Amino acid sequence: MFELDPSQIEEYRTNKPEYYRQLALQLGALLGEDSNSVTNMAQTSAFIYQMIPDLNWAGFYVTNPVKAKHLILGPYQGKVACVHIPFGRGVCGAAAESQKTQLIKNVHEFEGHIACDAASQSEVVVPLIIDGKVKGVLDIDSPLVDRFDDDDAQGFEALADVFLKHSAIS
Repeated sequence: MFELDPSQIEEYRTNKPEYYRQLALQLGALLGEDSNSVTNMAQTSAFIYQMIPDLNWAGFYVTNPVKAKHLILGPYQGKVACVHIPFGRGVCGAAAESQKTQLIKNVHEFEGHIACDAASQSEVVVPLIIDGKVKGVLDIDSPLVDRFDDDDAQGFEALADVFLKHSAIS
């Protein structure tokens, strides 16, 4: 498993906005080779999982083309995950329904949380919106309570924007 070196962890902890800005540039370069959405979801998931400390899941759910107002599992890094999530259910479904990023400091205090990985304690979910429609969500989990803050949420939003810029998601 890839691990950040101590200087990267220190940079992340002392200047998150700059760290995420640098990650966004790196992700843009990584995704610049191809616009295939599945390829770019796989690359983005692996990149986030490797470059952000204290995560146990990073990945995507995409809007199910067969069943309206449902998300279906996409590429990710982490343990086996839930496959289907209705809009409005759990943190991912809340992000999809509200079209707003969800920053959850303790998932056990979130009514309706879906526990796909019992180790997950906190979560950030960013909706992927194109032309006013939710195309999916970027879901990030940590085994630590209160792991994420507003800087993380904004950083993940920036990374989601880079993904959308480089991907032909439908």
